[in-house]
Amino acid sequence: MGLEPIVAPLLRIEPLDVGAPNLTDVTALAFTSVNGVEAFAALTDRRDRPVFTVGDRTAEAARVAGFGAVRSAGGAIGDLADLLRREARGVVLVPGAQEPAGDIAALLAGAAVEARLLPVYAAIGTGATAPDAFDAVLVHSPRAGRALAAITGAGQAAESVAVAISEAAAAPLRSLLWREIRIAAHPDENAMMSALGNPPRSV
Repeated sequence: MGLEPIVAPLLRIEPLDVGAPNLTDVTALAFTSVNGVEAFAALTDRRDRPVFTVGDRTAEAARVAGFGAVRSAGGAIGDLADLLRREARGVVLVPGAQEPAGDIAALLAGAAVEARLLPVYAAIGTGATAPDAFDAVLVHSPRAGRALAAITGAGQAAESVAVAISEAAAAPLRSLLWREIRIAAHPDENAMMSALGNPPRSV
């Protein structure tokens, strides 16, 4: 795309030592991220529950981890909730972040599905600093958006395009006056690349 990438992780993922999960009354698993799949898979060798995922990358991670029956909502957390409403019943275990980006339990209120949250990893700030100048920045989560807003100067934002994977990820950025904030049309990497444009200053 004619752009030079600078990789500067604002968060690092730390698995939580919560022990082997009790799946006695659990009818299915729901994952909202690849990190959730990887952290959960490290806690247990049980792969006998059907799996529902927020998107295709998370579904692929579940298959790689050994889960057989995997269904992807192919979208955002609201799409996952809709899929669970249609196809799940009883208690669905949702292994995920210590501070979830979305409230899937609230989205399933009144449904024949009970979302039981299980924190299996934490996203910890790295203390990384922003480069002196950059044309664009990609933001993949609300947590990363908050971390970015905290380290970005007003002058840096005014000269840069912020591309967010969702409106929720963009919300923390609005405390700064960016040259432009763009929201991906779909919550995945390909849509973020499309929103970024080539090069960003020509759009």
